[in-house]
Amino acid sequence: MHHRFTPPMMNCKDTAIQLLSRRDHGQYELKQKLTLKGYASQDIESAMHFCLEHGYLDDLRYAKSQIRQHVGKGHGERRIRQELSLKQVSDSVVENAFAEEPQDWFELAKSVAMKKFNGVKAKEQKEYAKQVRFLQYRGFSFEQIRYALNDKA
Repeated sequence: MHHRFTPPMMNCKDTAIQLLSRRDHGQYELKQKLTLKGYASQDIESAMHFCLEHGYLDDLRYAKSQIRQHVGKGHGERRIRQELSLKQVSDSVVENAFAEEPQDWFELAKSVAMKKFNGVKAKEQKEYAKQVRFLQYRGFSFEQIRYALNDKA
């Protein structure tokens, strides 16, 4: 009978560093992951403090990264703000992140519409409403949607 070697469980700090080495996480997200792994809350707080002190954990960097990722997926500002809110990134950090990652939301909405609808304008109200709903779901404002669908704003 073979005994499998099971490596010792990593401590909380090492686990946090490993998670952060793969990609940026927000504080809330990292805390959730460490909690799910069964670490004690005081170990989690200590690990997070260490990561914050050493610049491994940075909500602003995380928020900016999320903005870039969502823009790459064709998501608008409203959708991105909602996602960051769900990840419990503070409003001030979100505002700073958007200020540091400026986007032309009108042009993004237009390019998303072009890609999705192949540049074909809706001929019927029902089709137009469907296009509007799609862009709303993507997180664009009505002004951006009107611009994207070539209406006069």
